[in-house]
Amino acid sequence: MSRLSYDSVDVLIYDPVPSNRTATRATLYALGFRRTETVSTLDAFIEAVQKNPPDIALCEAQGAAEELCAAIQQMRQGGAGHNPFIVIIVTAWEKTTALINKVVSSGADDLILRPFSTATLGQRIESHIDRRKGFVITTDYVGPDRRKDTGRESTIELFDPPNSLKMKAKDKLSSEAIARKLDEELKVAREKLTSEKLRRDSFQVCILWRLIQEAPLVAGQISPDLAKLQVLAKSIEVRSTGTDFEPAVEWCQSVLAAAEGLVLGVDRNASLHLLGHAGLSLHQVFHPEKSAADQLSEIDATVALIRARQQAQALAS
Repeated sequence: MSRLSYDSVDVLIYDPVPSNRTATRATLYALGFRRTETVSTLDAFIEAVQKNPPDIALCEAQGAAEELCAAIQQMRQGGAGHNPFIVIIVTAWEKTTALINKVVSSGADDLILRPFSTATLGQRIESHIDRRKGFVITTDYVGPDRRKDTGRESTIELFDPPNSLKMKAKDKLSSEAIARKLDEELKVAREKLTSEKLRRDSFQVCILWRLIQEAPLVAGQISPDLAKLQVLAKSIEVRSTGTDFEPAVEWCQSVLAAAEGLVLGVDRNASLHLLGHAGLSLHQVFHPEKSAADQLSEIDATVALIRARQQAQALAS
């Protein structure tokens, strides 16, 4: 392996504690990093990522883990910044199960426990240059593949995210070549992110329709499934606007109208019928190769799996 060079790598450190920022910066300097920016608030971190995406970010979770992980998740979903695929290492003083779950679910690349040595941080960074995990895209998650059962068949496709850290540190391309290569890879990756999110989110809308259809009606309450369906429909509408999937916008509006009817208690059967028709039509926009029968078969099979899992969990508890 050629010797890594970090002098042109852009680093962003977010940590509310001044002494921690200084220690992290000193450790990075010892590794050879010379282009380091530090911020003390989460808002400043998000703004920095949006204005000038770094090649790698180190973020402290202590005190605001939930907010930080939500921000990382939004970034990975393409909602903040031009580059959703920057290498992200979360730092923390306590590695609790709750924190691990939050970080894993956020789509961050790594979690490292403080205090860490120069050698430990260097090894972690090298791993994200030479052996960065492939990314997956699902309805709720965009980030490194962390499936434990690699032998189980899955329809989730892996892809290699753009890695400007590797381009600078290992490939040692010129600034012009990096800018050109990164722009090309980001265009492809963002298109993949958008199209795959739309495909999976539209399928999830249909799953939620079925779950809502089977659930008992509780007057005056909006179920979590209905609330999630509304969020997904709005997201699909925004992502589809101005794209080749423009026909999806009208079906999203129909889904939202049906959901509003359920919220207001307007003729539940009619609202569910409209929701089903709109949801299946929306799904068809992103899966034109599937017949209506194939759609329903796949949806019902997935719902059956969800119900079986819920029943198993209920019995276990």
